[in-house]
Amino acid sequence: MRRSGPAAIAAVVLGLEGVALAVISLIELFALGAGDASSAASGIALIGLTLIGAAALIAFAFGVLRRASWARSGGIVFQVLGIALSLAALTIRPTPWTFVLVLGIVGVVGLVTLIATVRREGADDPRLQGRSSDDE
Repeated sequence: MRRSGPAAIAAVVLGLEGVALAVISLIELFALGAGDASSAASGIALIGLTLIGAAALIAFAFGVLRRASWARSGGIVFQVLGIALSLAALTIRPTPWTFVLVLGIVGVVGLVTLIATVRREGADDPRLQGRSSDDE
């Protein structure tokens, strides 16, 4: 089984997003230790949720390389959420353009490559070959 180009790109994007979230959780941990959080309990919960998201993205990256449909669909959900977050950040004044552009561009690249992967691997799936709407 040979990996497709879009699948490899999608896995790299998902993996890098997972690493970025892990780094953000470390930054949150240091901020919590420095006393920058208004509530220690909510700070710990946020760090835990961020680590869960990072682990999910890394698992999706490995799953995409293994041609797992759950990984592709989960990755698509994360990319859509990233694009939505990027668009929502446009309402902040002053607009954090670096955040908006980086998150938006990475989200679009991830979404496009994951959809291309779904289309390519769906075309190669023998379970879907020879089926038409007349068969039902």
